[in-house]
Order: sequence, then C-alpha cells, then structure tokens
Amino acid sequence: MRAVRYHEYGGVETLVVEQAPEPVPGPGEVRVRVAVAGVNPVDWKVRSGAVREMLPVELPAIPGRDAVGTVDGVGDGVRGVGVGDRVFGLGGVTGATAEFAVFSAWAPAPDAWTDEEAGGAALAAVTAMGGLAALGALDGRTLLVEGAAGGVGSAAVEIAVARGATVIGTASERNHDFLASLGAVPTTYGTGLAERVAALAPGGVDLVLDTAASGSLPDLVALAGGPARVVTVADHANAPGLGVTVANAENDPALLAEAAELGREGRYTPRVERAYALERTAEAHAYGERGHVRGKVVIRL
Repeated sequence: MRAVRYHEYGGVETLVVEQAPEPVPGPGEVRVRVAVAGVNPVDWKVRSGAVREMLPVELPAIPGRDAVGTVDGVGDGVRGVGVGDRVFGLGGVTGATAEFAVFSAWAPAPDAWTDEEAGGAALAAVTAMGGLAALGALDGRTLLVEGAAGGVGSAAVEIAVARGATVIGTASERNHDFLASLGAVPTTYGTGLAERVAALAPGGVDLVLDTAASGSLPDLVALAGGPARVVTVADHANAPGLGVTVANAENDPALLAEAAELGREGRYTPRVERAYALERTAEAHAYGERGHVRGKVVIRL
C-alpha cells in the first residue's frame, strides 16, 4: 500500500511517500480503506521524538491517529459493522496516513459530514468530549474555552453549545467571526483576559477548558476561582502543580457515536481549514506545526 512514513525521528523532511506493508486487523479491530486522515499535534510530537519516552514508536512509522474510510476487513469478535460501511475512528498513536489503517474504536460517519470533515473528527471529538465530561454538567453554565479556534477547541465549543452551555472562546481577532459562527462569544487571549471576560460575563464563568497549553493555566485557575473548575487537555506540564485535572483522549467508541449523533442532528460539524494530497503531507505537518490553525488540517488519500 502507499503510505507516508518516517525512518528516523526528526522534522518534516523525514516524511516520505512509499510502499509499506498492509496492516491486519486484530481481535476487536477493523481495517478501513482510508479516504481522509487527520493531522494532529500528536503526529509531529511523536515524529520529532519529543515524546519518545512517553510514546515510543517502532520505526519506520506511519503518522496519523484518526481517519475516515470504508471497512474492508474485520477482526475476531467484531459485531455491528460490515465490509463497505463508512466509519470514522481511531487506531494507535501512528498508522492512519496510508491507504489502509486499523481502528480500535469507530462509529458510522454521518452522511451530513464530508470525508474531509469526518477525517478530522475522531481525535478532536474524543479529546473535547473527554475534557467536557471532566467538567460535569454544562446545561445553563458559562464555559470559557481557551484556544477555541483550533481542532479540539472548535469541537468543544460546538459540543458545549449543543449541551446548553454559554461559551466564551479565546482566539486571535482574525478568528472571532469563526467562533461566533460556532455559537461562542469571542474574545482575545493574553493579558487582560480576566477583565474582558468580566465584561462579557458579569456573573463570572463557571468552568474553564484549556485546549491551548499557552502558559495561561495559572491565570485560568484564578479566573475560574480555583483548580476544581478547570480542566486541561493540553498542559500536562503545569497542571499537576496547580491541581488542575488533565483529560486525556481515549479510543472510546461511545464518544465517537455521541459525536456522530450530534453530527446527524446538525449540531456538530468538524471544521477543516486545509486539505492536502498524500504527497504533500510534509507541507500539512509544517503548516500545523506553525500553529494558529482554524479547525483541522487533513490529508486526502
């Protein structure tokens, strides 16, 4: 099969398109013929070797954790899905940017989602939903999302709005119209955030979800009135010292099914800023690494 691989840790120059062995689904897994694969920060963190002690991979490795495609093989014990079904889902830390990928968690992709939207949905959705779940009930609450224009942040905004929250989202000014289109009240991040939020929500915010890891976590704790009201999905380094809960992404089919149901209802649409051909995966990684992505970057197979 054609795949993107890297044979050593390093920059985007290590990424090459080449022939690779086809994966085989194990028990409880499905194999899909990939239509579109997502690009996520974990991809370049793993590829660079920055997290090799926490997330070691066997080289050569295929980047990519999530994708959408049609099922073409099922492992032992798999029920409720068949060859030809269109599903979006997650596999391991690597393996998705290829003609075939193996999923350990998946759900039917809503007809309302394009392949580009579904290809960028799985990891962002489970990360956002895991963070929101750690915050508790959202209906009638005011939630601040730090880094609201990114892949996880934009998913969190739409899902929280669908669950009845009033959402204030931080982003650069160029993304304020985008946040408003998702249902959030936009504001800028950085110095003076507490004053800006106070003007937008005189009663204060009930909860905070940090998706940015921008160094703002101490300020977010102060703004929320304590660490128990703050969850981060990104700032693993600073959260323990502040007593902030870290919510990690999990390959949870129930979360994927919930995201898909919101998609079918028209209440959650994964947002894609750019789509690249497989041969331009290095460009896609480079663009994502520069930051300030609005929604997701994806790879078309």
